[in-house]
Amino acid sequence: MSEAAVVNAQALTIARPESGEYAPYYDRYISLITGTDILGTLDAQRRQMMMLLCGRDEGDGDIRYAPDKWSTKEVLGHVCDTERIFAYRALRIARGDQTPLSGFEQDDYVKNGPFASAPLAEIIEDYIAVRRATLTLLRNLDEAAWTRRGVANKNEVSVRALAYITAGHELHHRRILEEKYFAGR
Repeated sequence: MSEAAVVNAQALTIARPESGEYAPYYDRYISLITGTDILGTLDAQRRQMMMLLCGRDEGDGDIRYAPDKWSTKEVLGHVCDTERIFAYRALRIARGDQTPLSGFEQDDYVKNGPFASAPLAEIIEDYIAVRRATLTLLRNLDEAAWTRRGVANKNEVSVRALAYITAGHELHHRRILEEKYFAGR
């Protein structure tokens, strides 16, 4: 990224999305995010997740806090898959593509993902790569792209709402990992 682009991305304040820019369901994620520095928030989250996962071993990757719950590796894989989908939606909408985008069934993605057999370290590397790609995409959007709207899962959504949803979704699952998977570990 050029120096001018970095300065421009850093100077751009992305207003919080208004309630009409996303389905009410997503308020559960957006409400977790404070302030308007969504790019800084997404970058800080990467570091926070790495601090949480630093020093974890394969046994930690297989933890389930209840028999019917996802393992740590499945939770992290779900975060990666979901962020990819949200970033793809943001890309399509930011570029002015008005084609309605379908929804996805998270449980099927986890069930059919390779997470249970993948080493925890690989899933952590995937998380880092996905978050860096999301940040690269968002940092290179112009001001007009942030407020563009499209339809995803039969609901109107803006690009800026997708950025806040992505951050809130990650925070929601990181808190679950902290409180239910790794508390006291």
